[in-house]
Amino acid sequence: SYSSASPKRLLRSPVRHPSDCRIDGPAVWVGPADRTSGKVLSIGGVRELTSGRVHLREWRDDDAPFVLDMCSRWEVQRWVGAAPRVLSGLDDARATIARWRGHDDGLRGVWSIRRRDDGAPLGTLLLIGILASGSELPLQPSGETEIGWYLHPDAWGHGYATEAARLVLDHGFAGGLDTIIAVTYPENVASQSVCTRLGMRHEGLTDRYYNMTCELFTAAA
Repeated sequence: SYSSASPKRLLRSPVRHPSDCRIDGPAVWVGPADRTSGKVLSIGGVRELTSGRVHLREWRDDDAPFVLDMCSRWEVQRWVGAAPRVLSGLDDARATIARWRGHDDGLRGVWSIRRRDDGAPLGTLLLIGILASGSELPLQPSGETEIGWYLHPDAWGHGYATEAARLVLDHGFAGGLDTIIAVTYPENVASQSVCTRLGMRHEGLTDRYYNMTCELFTAAA
């Protein structure tokens, strides 16, 4: 789903990330995705996706304590959205989960990343429409799709983000998407490294989205 300074913001009206990465990742994500490594199950809401170490499912109301724990940490939220903020209570976490579930359209959505062997929650993975920069609010859809993620600090450094992102890239391309992009804060070296490990193409800085200046990565089917 970001390292120490804020991205440059354009002199336009501000906007939060559409996944409200209070959420996101953004968060933040292909060389060729391995289309044989994961299993896909159709369920209500987003599809469940499973690979060797991770299981992705929809967010549920009883996940609110974990969402609050993860998203009340500045080290997580600092890279999320154009106006980062931390969550302040369980009601805030429940509202965030409701917004995440609102992104489900049968192909795109926001997933809970779980460790497969014990079901422990790890973080969030999103595949959503990205908003174009503009002079008026609300910002309008760009017609493009972005992938993003962010994980609880306890899950950092284990490759879970890369494994989960491969599943969702595979899912998106199998569902008919031709291109998936990722945007990160320019200083968010960690997420950029994940993009590189996934084989995404670095396109440089862009100001086309969210009224922000971001590093842009692309992946093609």
